[in-house]
Order: sequence, then C-alpha cells, then structure tokens
Amino acid sequence: MYESVRADLRATLDEIRAAGLHKPERVIGTPQNASVDVTSGGAAGEVLNFCANNYLGLADHPEVVTAAKEALDRWGYGMASVRFICGTQEVHKELERRLSAFLGQEDTILYSSCFDANGGVFETLLGPEDAVISDALNHASIIDGIRLSKARRLRYANRDLAELETRLKESQDARRRLIVTDGVFSMDGYVAPLAEICDLADRYDAMVMVDDSHAVGFVGPGGRGTPELHGVMDRVDIITGTLGKALGGASGGYVCARSEIVELLRQRSRPYLFSNSLAPVIAAASLKVLDLLESAGDLRERLAANTALFRSKMGEAGFEILPGDHAIAPVMIGDAAEAGRMAELLLERGVYVIGFSYPVVPMGAARIRVQLSAAHSTQDVERAVAAFIDARAALHA
Repeated sequence: MYESVRADLRATLDEIRAAGLHKPERVIGTPQNASVDVTSGGAAGEVLNFCANNYLGLADHPEVVTAAKEALDRWGYGMASVRFICGTQEVHKELERRLSAFLGQEDTILYSSCFDANGGVFETLLGPEDAVISDALNHASIIDGIRLSKARRLRYANRDLAELETRLKESQDARRRLIVTDGVFSMDGYVAPLAEICDLADRYDAMVMVDDSHAVGFVGPGGRGTPELHGVMDRVDIITGTLGKALGGASGGYVCARSEIVELLRQRSRPYLFSNSLAPVIAAASLKVLDLLESAGDLRERLAANTALFRSKMGEAGFEILPGDHAIAPVMIGDAAEAGRMAELLLERGVYVIGFSYPVVPMGAARIRVQLSAAHSTQDVERAVAAFIDARAALHA
C-alpha cells in the first residue's frame, strides 16, 4: 500500500519545491545569539542571526544558563508524569505565582507550549451554546484550538473594529462570547487595538483573550505586553503566551487568567491533563528570566533602538517594510521563489534570515521577516542593511 502513497507524497513535495515554497532547515552549531555558526544549508561559518525570537538576547544569558545548570542538580531532568499525578514540583508553582504577579492576573497554569495552551482553552470553556470571535490573522494554534471546540465560530478582518462589532451583534444570542486576538501578529508585527477591543467587550458583555507571545518581556513600559501597553491589564480575562521567545527562548507556555478559568483548565484542559509537566529546568530558568526582567529596561531600550535603526535605514534604501515599531520588521518581497532566493543571497553575505511564503503568509505576500534583538549591536544592524542592499542588486543583476 505505501508504495502508491509514497508516489503521491513525492509528487506533492516536488510541487512544493517547484513553486518555491520548500522550507529547508539550516543547522547551527552554536548557542542562540546575535551571531550563530551555520553548519549546513548554503553557508558555513559565523553569520548574523536576524530570524530568531530572541528579542532580549536572553537565550544564552550566563545567569539563565547558570540557573538551568543548578536546577538540574536540584530538581532533576524531567518529571515523567503529568501535573495531577506526580508531576508538580515547588518550582512549577513558584513560576505560576510569579507569572501571575508579573502579568497582573489572578492565576496561571503552565503548558508544554503555547500551542498546547491555546489548544486547551476553547474546548474547556466554550460549548455549543457559546460563540468565539477571532481575528482573521490569529496564530495557527488559536485557529486549531477553536476547531476543537463546539462553539459557534465567527471571524473578523484583522484589527477591524467595525467588523468585530458586527460579529458581536450577530452573536448576542450566545450564552458566552469570547473575543480572541493575537497581541502582536507574528507575520506583520502589527499590534492589536486592545483598548478598543475591551471597550466593545464591555459594551456587548464578552470576554477578551490575548495571545501575547510576541510581546511579553519587551512590549509595554515594564515589558508586560500589549495589555500594559494599552492600559487594559485589568480588563483582559485570559492571556496566553510562551516561555520560548523573549523569556529565554526554550519552550513552554502558559495561560494567565481569572482564577476560576485557571481552576477549570486544571480539571478539564486535555493538553494539560495528558501531557508531561514542563521540564523543571525550564521552570527554574524562567524564574531567573523574570528576575532579569525587573531590571531589563536597558535591554528593552536597546531593542527599540535597533528596531528603529533597521526600519529607518531599510526605508531609506527603498525597501518596503510593513509600518510599525515592533521588532518584527517584515521586508515585503511578493514572489515566494524570489523571497527564498533573497534569503539565500543574504546568507551568503553573512546574514541569516528566512523567506516566508504560502501557507505561512497569503499567496503573493512573501516576505523576509527580520527580527531584531537587544543582543545586536549598531554595527550588526548596519551590516544587515548593507547585506540587503547588496543581495537585492545581485538578485536583479
């Protein structure tokens, strides 16, 4: 049987390659940092890394690494269990307390990833008599999580408040309504208008959920994400996020929410009940990250300066970058094959970036998503801009 399946799969893979949509995986031989050593995939040696979610440069911070090493001795390697059986240590509870305090919520529950966190919320909280209203550009994990629930599903165009209000009016017969949005949309770097969303939620008696994975740690005056940025920390009912981006870059996710919501998730959320506990080494290292965030104003300022410099210089050079001031700076290319070739030319010039194309972004909207880090120097940013200019000339030569 498999031989016929093999032929079909190979044909599909050939079509992906022919369309310029194939996504190779390059191998790096160093810790995550502003520069990495690429050991395969078109270049060898040290290159500048402009495609990681390492926004604050904490992925290999010496204090975080030390905390992880000490945690291995104190807590062991893994739990070999789920939380409610024998998978809960003091370090898990402490991290949940610290995240709750940092994000201004009543309680927190940890997951293996934010994908699991988003996968566990909707089915637990919403039934057939309820409605979920989702931004059209929400992350795939939100989309998949909504599909697992039996709730009525409504969608509104990206950050379109008028359409959101229409969807709220259409769903007024629902028992419960939940508006869900990314805090920052990962492919565009756009920030959700949370204050206005919360206003509509108040007007139409709906709850608000925000996936703030690309914001917590560095967006907002204290790095508490988009609810802090918009002054609505006390008006958002559910915040999901990851430990795998600005908060050290390892893995793990969480739901911070009203206490009753978190308690119900502990009792009914399937990804929580049926997945091994977060590794204690990650929990302990994440506590050190939260310590560092208390005095990370300089890192956030450096990230903002790097972002502004890159966006300004690239604009002066004639590149199209989606507007905004987030550290996600999408350089729009359009054609998928051209975006992939541009990324290859940049790697040859010592800059590691990735071309994003369908189905990750809409057809015809291929781009190179540049991500700035506090770990980058001014010289790193200027070198990256020069590489873009040189690669563009080579691409069109």
